[in-house]
Amino acid sequence: MADLQQLTTTSADFKQQLERLLAWESVSDQQVNQTVNDIIAQIRSRGDDALVEYTRQFDRWEPADAAALEIPSEQLERAYNSIPAKQRDALEYAAQRIRSYAGHQKMESWSYTEENGTLLGQQVTPLDRVGLYVPGGKAAYPSSVLMNAIPAKVAGVAELIMVVPTPDAQRNLLVLAAAHIAEADRVFAIGGAQAVAALAYGTALIPCVDKIVGPGNIYVATAKRAVFGQVGIDMIAGPSEILVVCDGHTNPDWIAMDLFSQAEHDEDAQSILISPDAKFIEKVKASINRLLPEMERKEIIKTALIDRGAIIQVRDLDEAVDVINIIAPEHLELSVGNPQEMAKKIRHAGAIFMGRYTAEALGDYCAGPNHVLPTSRTARFSSPLGVYDFQKRSSLIMASATGAAQLADATSVLARGEGLTAHARSAEYRRGKNQTDTTPSADECCGNGCCG
Repeated sequence: MADLQQLTTTSADFKQQLERLLAWESVSDQQVNQTVNDIIAQIRSRGDDALVEYTRQFDRWEPADAAALEIPSEQLERAYNSIPAKQRDALEYAAQRIRSYAGHQKMESWSYTEENGTLLGQQVTPLDRVGLYVPGGKAAYPSSVLMNAIPAKVAGVAELIMVVPTPDAQRNLLVLAAAHIAEADRVFAIGGAQAVAALAYGTALIPCVDKIVGPGNIYVATAKRAVFGQVGIDMIAGPSEILVVCDGHTNPDWIAMDLFSQAEHDEDAQSILISPDAKFIEKVKASINRLLPEMERKEIIKTALIDRGAIIQVRDLDEAVDVINIIAPEHLELSVGNPQEMAKKIRHAGAIFMGRYTAEALGDYCAGPNHVLPTSRTARFSSPLGVYDFQKRSSLIMASATGAAQLADATSVLARGEGLTAHARSAEYRRGKNQTDTTPSADECCGNGCCG
């Protein structure tokens, strides 16, 4: 294969080259937007009839009626019992680890009481109903079912509604088995923008939800963006990414395969290697050329590596850290001698895989942490999916009589400074003064004429 693009930090235009490498238009041209908006409008106006029609058109099968779109729980259980024991055990093992990790993320309500008796705190409650989109087109991902559904259940979400497209009426048994393990409450054989719209606005068959999570194609991503505000969403995900940093002392075959592991997702996936060791870089390139012909998805891998992959040579590992924090990768492998120390310097990454034995693939399936991660440099300001995405917080305030009097003084000054007299008087009423005595002192008056 042609060599991967190779960059070096010693180049005068390195930053410009890096920006071009990382550039990605996340979703949607005008035609995609228009198609999605039309689909959403049809679902909102025609409900289940439109859902059935879109299923016929896009998934190429004939539901007898809208009710036929629901996959009963008995079918989920049958799928679970029918898959090979080895697959069932692997799913259960992964689920147990994801559930255990998620349990550590769960936020609890808290409060404290001040000396004057005023109580302040935070009440944490789960979302009522969540929609989970599971891809079902080119590939099926039971791991995505577990990663999205289990944290929601750990959070205490009362009802989890799962949608999954079933092209040509083919229902993936592993996906259905995963839904059974994750305790999805209702599952529907629908997909695309129409499924997102149904979850957001509801139909006679599909209950509307409070938040939609889960990956999908460009139409699904565009629909999620369009319905945001009506419902919450997890994120708008771009192509998968891996950034491997190696000091030159890891088996180059391991590193090559780690780069392949993301490149095989699709042609837009991005795999990048950073190393200060020029000789090691040549060894990895040789491994790539030798191992690629063995891969089942070699054409996809080759296209991804040539179009969006890169090798970056840095002066040293300290400079590697600087480059990492610019890239803000979805997956970051620190294949170095002291990865924990290096990890402390990383400010922006979705997930950090530390050490030579920690392949990113472990995190995709069963390590425990969530594999739904921020892409396209959004790790600068967002985090992996977790239990906290299915919980919300309400502030708690209960003022004592003494506390109300103390707070009222500052409230009155600030409110009158903003010209909000009703705010000021509302607080003043509770500080023990006669209710008719509302004229502020000279110190309280803002001088704007609102004090009388």
